[in-house]
Amino acid sequence: MKYIDEFRDGEVAKGIAAAIRQEARPDRRYHFMEFCGGHTHAISRYGVSDLLPENVRMIHGPGCPVCVLPIGRVDQAIRLALEQGVTLCTYGDCLRVPASEHLSLLKAKAKGGDIRMVYSSADAVALAQKHPEKQVVFFAIGFETTTPPTAVAIKQAKALGLANFSVLCCHVLTPSAIASILESPEVRQWGTVPLDGFVGPAHVSTIIGSRPYEFFAEEYRKPVVIAGFEPLDVMQAIRMLIRQVNEGRAEVENEFARAVSREGNLKAQQLVAEVFELRKAFEWRGLNVIPYSALKLRREFAEFDAEERFALDYRPVPDHKACECGAILRGVKKPQDCKLFGTVCTPENPIGSCMVSSEGACAAHYTYGRYKDV
Repeated sequence: MKYIDEFRDGEVAKGIAAAIRQEARPDRRYHFMEFCGGHTHAISRYGVSDLLPENVRMIHGPGCPVCVLPIGRVDQAIRLALEQGVTLCTYGDCLRVPASEHLSLLKAKAKGGDIRMVYSSADAVALAQKHPEKQVVFFAIGFETTTPPTAVAIKQAKALGLANFSVLCCHVLTPSAIASILESPEVRQWGTVPLDGFVGPAHVSTIIGSRPYEFFAEEYRKPVVIAGFEPLDVMQAIRMLIRQVNEGRAEVENEFARAVSREGNLKAQQLVAEVFELRKAFEWRGLNVIPYSALKLRREFAEFDAEERFALDYRPVPDHKACECGAILRGVKKPQDCKLFGTVCTPENPIGSCMVSSEGACAAHYTYGRYKDV
């Protein structure tokens, strides 16, 4: 592993930018989606888009797990805390996601709910051990990156015989979201956007490997380049995508070879397969209901499923009428196209989920890009 400074070298960035300008053909336009919110953050923070020629456009994708969490799932967590009296443990980004009735988990905590921020699923297990008199529920969200730790926590709770620990599982799958963007007409109420290729996720790919993306390259003729989260990683991936488009190729290439292999982390995959199975359907914010796009606990671990233990039903809730998060998550609109952006909706007072997480497109643009708009 190299020092991180080597992936932020300004002179090297100038060299890659010059190569991109040279290889991008002036007679065509390039539209690439960075699926992962980490890439969106890097592009905004380091001004990568400023180094690209005008005919190379980067499009934000739905790769922020907090952003794609629908209101109805946050409502479930709030009901657990306020109505069932559980101790709800969650990652910090989830606390401020807007929910129904002008609530969020943070506001529900202010109303008396026992809601606690944790750094890992192991923290929730430790809390359940320490307080056997409390029902502790871990609000599990995220893509394939955060799913193995949740599986570890569930197996640990089973081994310890913890009857007061359960998981509200909202883990979702990256390939399903990519497929939805490419082919699902029922979620195109905002229109479509031209796509020539994808910058593939970094951390997700360390778990699932590069092989799952081969289907999109073969079936849809869309090149995918997996990239790390540093600015030079992203720029090199863009250059590799331009080269594929120019040569008429559609392949999966791995720029992040220092951490990602074709097969991925087989031990983590086996662990997830042991504890979880596919849900038949799951609602995503901005993408509506996508079949087989999320996970639930297997029957052998059903005793740790909070939806089963507390008989939780799911109630879909529409987004705020003026909020453009759905269109932004699909890449159809930019953050600055939303009338609420930077005025009513800010990181201090978020109306939509894209302004909550640091990986959200709106939060990234508010922090690093809005001054350029002026």
